[in-house]
Amino acid sequence: MRVAVVGATGAVGQEMLKVLEARNFPLSELRLYASPRSAGKTMAFRGEAIPVEPLPEGPLPVDLVLASAGGSLSKALAPVWAQGGALVIDNSSAWRYEPHVPLVVPEVNRERIFQHQGIIANPNCTTAILVMALWPLHRAFRAKRVIVATYQAASGAGAKGMEELLRETHRYLHGESPVAEVFAHPLPFNVIPHIDTFQENGYTREEMKVVWETHKIFGDDSLRISATAVRVPTLRAHAEAVSVEFERPVSPEAAREVLAQAKGVEVVDEPASRRYPMPLTASGKWNVEVGRIRKSLAFDHGLDFFVVGDQLLKGAALNAVQIAEEWLKGP
Repeated sequence: MRVAVVGATGAVGQEMLKVLEARNFPLSELRLYASPRSAGKTMAFRGEAIPVEPLPEGPLPVDLVLASAGGSLSKALAPVWAQGGALVIDNSSAWRYEPHVPLVVPEVNRERIFQHQGIIANPNCTTAILVMALWPLHRAFRAKRVIVATYQAASGAGAKGMEELLRETHRYLHGESPVAEVFAHPLPFNVIPHIDTFQENGYTREEMKVVWETHKIFGDDSLRISATAVRVPTLRAHAEAVSVEFERPVSPEAAREVLAQAKGVEVVDEPASRRYPMPLTASGKWNVEVGRIRKSLAFDHGLDFFVVGDQLLKGAALNAVQIAEEWLKGP
Protein backbone atom coordinates (compact mmCIF):
# COMPACT_ATOMS: atom_id res chain seq x y z
CA MET A 1 0.00 0.00 0.00
CA ARG A 2 1.55 3.27 -1.17
CA VAL A 3 0.38 6.19 0.99
CA ALA A 4 0.72 9.96 0.65
CA VAL A 5 0.11 12.50 3.40
CA VAL A 6 -0.70 15.90 1.89
CA GLY A 7 -0.18 18.76 4.33
CA ALA A 8 2.28 16.62 6.26
CA THR A 9 3.92 19.47 8.17
CA GLY A 10 0.66 20.91 9.54
CA ALA A 11 -0.84 20.09 12.93
CA VAL A 12 -3.11 17.35 11.54
CA GLY A 13 -0.50 16.02 9.12
CA GLN A 14 1.98 15.53 11.93
CA GLU A 15 -0.63 13.61 13.91
CA MET A 16 -1.40 11.45 10.87
CA LEU A 17 2.21 10.27 10.80
CA LYS A 18 2.08 9.42 14.51
CA VAL A 19 -1.20 7.53 14.11
CA LEU A 20 0.00 5.59 11.05
CA GLU A 21 3.07 4.51 12.99
CA ALA A 22 1.30 3.77 16.28
CA ARG A 23 -1.37 1.66 14.57
CA ASN A 24 1.19 -0.14 12.39
CA PHE A 25 -0.69 0.79 9.23
CA PRO A 26 0.28 -1.62 6.41
CA LEU A 27 2.13 0.61 3.96
CA SER A 28 5.01 -0.17 1.64
CA GLU A 29 5.85 3.41 0.72
CA LEU A 30 5.14 6.78 2.34
CA ARG A 31 5.27 10.08 0.46
CA LEU A 32 5.02 13.38 2.31
CA TYR A 33 3.81 16.53 0.57
CA ALA A 34 3.50 20.11 1.74
CA SER A 35 3.89 23.66 0.47
CA PRO A 36 7.13 24.65 -1.31
CA ARG A 37 8.40 26.41 1.83
CA SER A 38 8.47 23.05 3.63
CA ALA A 39 10.25 21.22 0.81
CA GLY A 40 13.58 19.79 1.88
CA LYS A 41 12.51 19.16 5.46
CA THR A 42 12.43 15.62 6.76
CA MET A 43 9.96 13.97 9.13
CA ALA A 44 10.56 10.89 11.26
CA PHE A 45 8.58 7.73 10.52
CA ARG A 46 9.43 4.20 11.71
CA GLY A 47 13.01 5.18 12.39
CA GLU A 48 13.57 6.81 9.03
CA ALA A 49 13.82 10.43 7.93
CA ILE A 50 11.24 10.89 5.17
CA PRO A 51 11.76 13.93 2.91
CA VAL A 52 8.94 16.43 2.45
CA GLU A 53 8.24 17.07 -1.23
CA PRO A 54 6.52 20.04 -2.88
CA LEU A 55 3.05 19.04 -4.00
CA PRO A 56 2.80 18.51 -7.78
CA GLU A 57 -0.28 19.53 -9.75
CA GLY A 58 -0.94 16.12 -11.28
CA PRO A 59 -1.78 12.65 -9.98
CA LEU A 60 0.23 11.20 -7.10
CA PRO A 61 2.00 7.81 -7.45
CA VAL A 62 0.14 6.24 -4.52
CA ASP A 63 -2.90 4.12 -3.66
CA LEU A 64 -4.14 6.25 -0.75
CA VAL A 65 -4.03 10.00 -0.13
CA LEU A 66 -4.61 11.36 3.39
CA ALA A 67 -5.17 15.06 2.76
CA SER A 68 -5.19 17.90 5.26
CA ALA A 69 -4.08 20.92 3.26
CA GLY A 70 -7.10 23.20 3.09
CA GLY A 71 -10.36 23.32 1.18
CA SER A 72 -9.35 25.22 -1.94
CA LEU A 73 -6.40 22.94 -2.64
CA SER A 74 -8.47 19.83 -2.02
CA LYS A 75 -11.28 21.07 -4.24
CA ALA A 76 -8.83 21.53 -7.09
CA LEU A 77 -6.63 18.46 -6.70
CA ALA A 78 -8.60 15.70 -4.95
CA PRO A 79 -10.43 14.78 -8.21
CA VAL A 80 -7.06 14.64 -9.99
CA TRP A 81 -5.66 12.28 -7.35
CA ALA A 82 -8.79 10.12 -7.47
CA GLN A 83 -8.75 9.96 -11.27
CA GLY A 84 -5.14 8.82 -11.00
CA GLY A 85 -6.31 5.76 -9.08
CA ALA A 86 -5.92 6.79 -5.45
CA LEU A 87 -8.56 6.80 -2.74
CA VAL A 88 -8.61 10.30 -1.23
CA ILE A 89 -9.60 10.75 2.42
CA ASP A 90 -9.94 14.50 2.84
CA ASN A 91 -9.91 16.37 6.12
CA SER A 92 -11.07 19.74 4.76
CA SER A 93 -14.66 20.94 4.38
CA ALA A 94 -14.38 20.96 0.57
CA TRP A 95 -16.27 17.71 -0.07
CA ARG A 96 -18.34 17.13 3.06
CA TYR A 97 -21.60 18.44 1.67
CA GLU A 98 -21.39 16.93 -1.81
CA PRO A 99 -24.19 14.32 -2.10
CA HIS A 100 -21.96 11.77 -3.86
CA VAL A 101 -19.12 12.00 -1.30
CA PRO A 102 -19.46 9.85 1.84
CA LEU A 103 -18.95 11.67 5.15
CA VAL A 104 -17.73 9.00 7.52
CA VAL A 105 -17.15 8.22 11.17
CA PRO A 106 -16.45 4.46 11.04
CA GLU A 107 -18.14 3.71 14.38
CA VAL A 108 -21.34 5.27 13.02
CA ASN A 109 -21.65 4.72 9.26
CA ARG A 110 -18.89 2.36 8.16
CA GLU A 111 -21.01 1.09 5.27
CA ARG A 112 -20.75 4.44 3.51
CA ILE A 113 -17.01 3.91 2.97
CA PHE A 114 -17.76 1.41 0.23
CA GLN A 115 -20.03 3.80 -1.66
CA HIS A 116 -17.19 6.19 -2.46
CA GLN A 117 -16.40 7.44 -5.94
CA GLY A 118 -12.77 8.20 -5.22
CA ILE A 119 -13.16 10.68 -2.35
CA ILE A 120 -14.27 10.20 1.27
CA ALA A 121 -14.72 13.22 3.55
CA ASN A 122 -13.64 13.43 7.17
CA PRO A 123 -16.13 15.40 9.30
CA ASN A 124 -15.40 18.58 11.20
CA CYS A 125 -13.68 17.84 14.51
CA THR A 126 -16.59 19.11 16.61
CA THR A 127 -19.06 16.89 14.78
CA ALA A 128 -16.87 13.79 15.03
CA ILE A 129 -16.55 14.15 18.79
CA LEU A 130 -20.28 14.79 19.24
CA VAL A 131 -21.50 11.84 17.17
CA MET A 132 -19.23 9.40 18.98
CA ALA A 133 -21.34 9.95 22.09
CA LEU A 134 -24.65 10.79 20.44
CA TRP A 135 -24.91 7.90 17.98
CA PRO A 136 -25.05 5.02 20.52
CA LEU A 137 -27.69 6.92 22.49
CA HIS A 138 -29.63 7.81 19.35
CA ARG A 139 -29.65 4.18 18.28
CA ALA A 140 -30.90 3.05 21.70
CA PHE A 141 -33.37 5.80 22.61
CA ARG A 142 -33.97 7.79 19.38
CA ALA A 143 -32.91 11.43 19.77
CA LYS A 144 -35.40 14.16 18.81
CA ARG A 145 -33.63 17.38 19.78
CA VAL A 146 -30.00 18.18 20.50
CA ILE A 147 -28.62 21.39 22.01
CA VAL A 148 -24.84 21.61 22.15
CA ALA A 149 -22.38 24.25 23.34
CA THR A 150 -18.75 23.72 22.44
CA TYR A 151 -15.53 24.72 24.17
CA GLN A 152 -12.97 24.52 21.38
CA ALA A 153 -9.21 24.55 21.87
CA ALA A 154 -6.81 26.89 20.09
CA SER A 155 -5.35 24.04 18.06
CA GLY A 156 -8.67 23.78 16.25
CA ALA A 157 -7.25 26.69 14.26
CA GLY A 158 -4.08 24.71 13.53
CA ALA A 159 -0.51 25.10 14.69
CA LYS A 160 -0.77 28.87 14.24
CA GLY A 161 -3.66 28.94 16.71
CA MET A 162 -1.61 27.17 19.38
CA GLU A 163 1.37 29.41 18.72
CA GLU A 164 -0.76 32.54 19.04
CA LEU A 165 -2.28 31.43 22.35
CA LEU A 166 1.14 30.68 23.86
CA ARG A 167 2.77 33.82 22.50
CA GLU A 168 -0.02 36.19 23.47
CA THR A 169 -0.43 34.63 26.93
CA HIS A 170 3.26 35.35 27.50
CA ARG A 171 2.73 38.94 26.36
CA TYR A 172 -0.29 39.35 28.65
CA LEU A 173 1.58 37.99 31.68
CA HIS A 174 4.41 40.43 31.03
CA GLY A 175 2.11 43.45 30.99
CA GLU A 176 1.79 43.78 27.22
CA SER A 177 -1.49 43.92 25.31
CA PRO A 178 -2.17 40.64 23.48
CA VAL A 179 -2.65 40.83 19.72
CA ALA A 180 -5.16 38.77 17.71
CA GLU A 181 -4.18 37.57 14.25
CA VAL A 182 -5.54 34.02 14.01
CA PHE A 183 -8.59 34.63 16.20
CA ALA A 184 -11.26 37.34 16.09
CA HIS A 185 -10.10 38.71 19.47
CA PRO A 186 -7.23 38.02 21.87
CA LEU A 187 -7.74 34.52 23.28
CA PRO A 188 -5.68 34.53 26.52
CA PHE A 189 -7.99 34.68 29.57
CA ASN A 190 -10.95 35.08 27.21
CA VAL A 191 -13.63 33.04 25.46
CA ILE A 192 -14.82 33.94 21.96
CA PRO A 193 -18.30 32.89 20.71
CA HIS A 194 -17.17 33.25 17.10
CA ILE A 195 -15.62 30.43 15.06
CA ASP A 196 -15.69 30.71 11.26
CA THR A 197 -17.99 33.13 9.43
CA PHE A 198 -21.46 34.24 10.49
CA GLN A 199 -24.35 33.01 8.34
CA GLU A 200 -27.59 34.79 7.42
CA ASN A 201 -29.46 32.89 10.16
CA GLY A 202 -27.17 34.32 12.87
CA TYR A 203 -25.27 31.08 13.44
CA THR A 204 -21.62 30.69 12.54
CA ARG A 205 -20.54 28.26 9.86
CA GLU A 206 -18.86 26.18 12.58
CA GLU A 207 -22.21 25.85 14.35
CA MET A 208 -24.02 24.94 11.15
CA LYS A 209 -21.39 22.30 10.36
CA VAL A 210 -22.58 20.43 13.45
CA VAL A 211 -26.12 20.45 12.07
CA TRP A 212 -25.34 19.64 8.44
CA GLU A 213 -22.77 16.97 9.17
CA THR A 214 -24.66 15.16 11.92
CA HIS A 215 -27.67 14.91 9.61
CA LYS A 216 -25.52 13.47 6.82
CA ILE A 217 -23.60 11.02 9.01
CA PHE A 218 -26.78 9.76 10.69
CA GLY A 219 -28.68 9.71 7.38
CA ASP A 220 -31.50 11.55 9.15
CA ASP A 221 -32.25 15.25 8.72
CA SER A 222 -35.31 15.13 10.98
CA LEU A 223 -33.12 15.41 14.08
CA ARG A 224 -33.35 18.98 15.37
CA ILE A 225 -29.98 20.40 16.38
CA SER A 226 -28.89 23.79 17.70
CA ALA A 227 -25.24 24.62 18.42
CA THR A 228 -23.17 27.42 19.94
CA ALA A 229 -19.45 27.17 19.17
CA VAL A 230 -16.99 28.93 21.47
CA ARG A 231 -13.20 29.21 21.30
CA VAL A 232 -11.52 28.82 24.71
CA PRO A 233 -7.89 29.32 25.82
CA THR A 234 -6.90 25.65 26.00
CA LEU A 235 -4.27 24.13 23.73
CA ARG A 236 -5.81 20.82 22.77
CA ALA A 237 -9.05 18.77 22.90
CA HIS A 238 -12.55 20.10 22.31
CA ALA A 239 -15.25 19.85 24.98
CA GLU A 240 -19.01 19.89 24.39
CA ALA A 241 -21.96 20.29 26.77
CA VAL A 242 -24.87 18.39 25.24
CA SER A 243 -28.59 18.27 26.06
CA VAL A 244 -30.71 15.69 24.25
CA GLU A 245 -34.43 14.97 24.18
CA PHE A 246 -35.27 11.38 23.25
CA GLU A 247 -38.43 9.73 21.98
CA ARG A 248 -38.06 6.86 24.46
CA PRO A 249 -37.64 6.93 28.23
CA VAL A 250 -34.00 7.01 29.27
CA SER A 251 -32.12 7.06 32.56
CA PRO A 252 -28.52 8.02 33.30
CA GLU A 253 -27.85 4.42 34.31
CA ALA A 254 -29.16 3.08 31.01
CA ALA A 255 -27.17 5.68 29.09
CA ARG A 256 -23.96 4.70 30.89
CA GLU A 257 -24.54 1.06 30.00
CA VAL A 258 -25.02 1.92 26.33
CA LEU A 259 -21.98 4.19 26.20
CA ALA A 260 -19.79 1.67 28.04
CA GLN A 261 -20.40 -0.76 25.16
CA ALA A 262 -19.69 1.80 22.43
CA LYS A 263 -16.44 1.55 20.49
CA GLY A 264 -14.19 4.57 20.85
CA VAL A 265 -15.99 5.87 23.94
CA GLU A 266 -14.69 5.97 27.51
CA VAL A 267 -17.19 6.68 30.28
CA VAL A 268 -15.54 8.96 32.85
CA ASP A 269 -18.38 9.68 35.24
CA GLU A 270 -17.56 9.63 38.95
CA PRO A 271 -18.25 13.22 40.08
CA ALA A 272 -17.87 12.33 43.76
CA SER A 273 -14.27 11.33 43.01
CA ARG A 274 -13.77 14.38 40.78
CA ARG A 275 -13.63 12.17 37.69
CA TYR A 276 -15.23 13.67 34.61
CA PRO A 277 -14.12 14.49 31.06
CA MET A 278 -11.55 17.27 30.69
CA PRO A 279 -9.23 18.46 27.91
CA LEU A 280 -6.22 17.68 30.10
CA THR A 281 -7.16 14.01 30.37
CA ALA A 282 -8.60 13.60 26.86
CA SER A 283 -5.60 15.09 25.04
CA GLY A 284 -3.62 12.40 23.27
CA LYS A 285 -6.36 9.76 23.67
CA TRP A 286 -7.88 7.84 20.79
CA ASN A 287 -11.18 7.47 22.67
CA VAL A 288 -13.52 10.33 23.51
CA GLU A 289 -14.45 10.80 27.15
CA VAL A 290 -18.11 11.08 28.19
CA GLY A 291 -19.36 11.97 31.66
CA ARG A 292 -21.54 14.25 33.79
CA ILE A 293 -24.41 12.07 32.56
CA ARG A 294 -27.61 13.18 34.28
CA LYS A 295 -31.34 13.41 33.80
CA SER A 296 -32.44 16.57 32.04
CA LEU A 297 -34.45 19.10 34.02
CA ALA A 298 -35.83 20.54 30.76
CA PHE A 299 -37.01 17.43 28.86
CA ASP A 300 -39.18 14.54 30.10
CA HIS A 301 -37.12 11.99 28.18
CA GLY A 302 -33.86 13.88 28.30
CA LEU A 303 -30.21 13.66 29.24
CA ASP A 304 -27.41 16.14 29.74
CA PHE A 305 -23.79 15.06 29.36
CA PHE A 306 -20.28 16.36 28.71
CA VAL A 307 -18.05 14.92 25.99
CA VAL A 308 -14.39 15.73 25.35
CA GLY A 309 -12.18 14.49 22.55
CA ASP A 310 -8.80 15.23 21.05
CA GLN A 311 -9.79 17.12 17.92
CA LEU A 312 -6.44 16.43 16.25
CA LEU A 313 -7.00 12.68 16.72
CA LYS A 314 -10.61 11.47 16.64
CA GLY A 315 -11.57 14.85 15.26
CA ALA A 316 -9.11 14.57 12.37
CA ALA A 317 -6.04 12.33 11.94
CA LEU A 318 -7.22 9.21 13.77
CA ASN A 319 -10.62 9.19 12.09
CA ALA A 320 -8.98 9.47 8.65
CA VAL A 321 -6.66 6.54 9.34
CA GLN A 322 -9.55 4.49 10.75
CA ILE A 323 -11.49 5.07 7.51
CA ALA A 324 -8.48 3.77 5.58
CA GLU A 325 -8.20 0.73 7.85
CA GLU A 326 -11.86 -0.15 7.35
CA TRP A 327 -11.53 0.36 3.59
CA LEU A 328 -8.68 -2.16 3.52
CA LYS A 329 -10.78 -4.70 5.45
CA GLY A 330 -13.52 -4.49 2.82
CA PRO A 331 -17.33 -4.57 3.18
